[in-house]
Amino acid sequence: MNKFSKIIAAIMLMMVAAVSCTKPDGPNNGGNNNGQNDSIIHDGGTLNGYEYVDLGLPSGILWAICNVGADVPEDCGDYFAWGETVPKDIYDWKSYKYGNFINEQYEFTKYCTDSVYGLNGFVDNLILLEPSDDAAKANWGADWRMPTIDEWEELYLNTTFARTTQNGADGWLFIASNGKSMFLPAAGYWWDGEFTSAGLGIYWSSTINKDFPYRSWGLHFNPDNCHLCGSSDRNRGQSVRAVCSMSSH
Repeated sequence: MNKFSKIIAAIMLMMVAAVSCTKPDGPNNGGNNNGQNDSIIHDGGTLNGYEYVDLGLPSGILWAICNVGADVPEDCGDYFAWGETVPKDIYDWKSYKYGNFINEQYEFTKYCTDSVYGLNGFVDNLILLEPSDDAAKANWGADWRMPTIDEWEELYLNTTFARTTQNGADGWLFIASNGKSMFLPAAGYWWDGEFTSAGLGIYWSSTINKDFPYRSWGLHFNPDNCHLCGSSDRNRGQSVRAVCSMSSH
């Protein structure tokens, strides 16, 4: 694909609806049951003072029971642009740490897999966030980190999930085969100074979309569906749910 074609493709992608998703092949994992206060059963442990749940996943990864910046599962927590570790007031390209979007042209200075999107042709081919740019690690300590898109997919394919409400907060409950569960609140997101909720949950992974590096992968849900997506611009303010491993203990 030549440079002109890639720029046109990028512009067309930006015109697609905010949540433009592809759902991986796998079982039909639940659906919208409009559950009310389904019980969260985490019964896990703590690491650096933050609680986790063992959902019995094949990788052994342990998931935090709260969003980064939250004290209880139903709280929204803080919002982060992808690759940034501190919440801020405005989430736009002008304030984004590793790039800008000027005159219909992206100018990334880190995490760029294609010279079309890099400042003066910059490319570093970094696919995953480095530890210094990981919001979970920066806020909760070295043993925590943001999940990769593969780890989100593992959660998606190995749990049953359904829309529910916890203490008045809308979201989705993920129930593992070992009987333990994890609640993700519909925390919404920030973009260009505006907050959007409408029952949406937009959770970052640490994995970039290498074909269109101005976006990064994550788990998204709305009131009707839960799915893995690659439609989030990196400058958005979105939720972070942390993971750790047994080796961290």
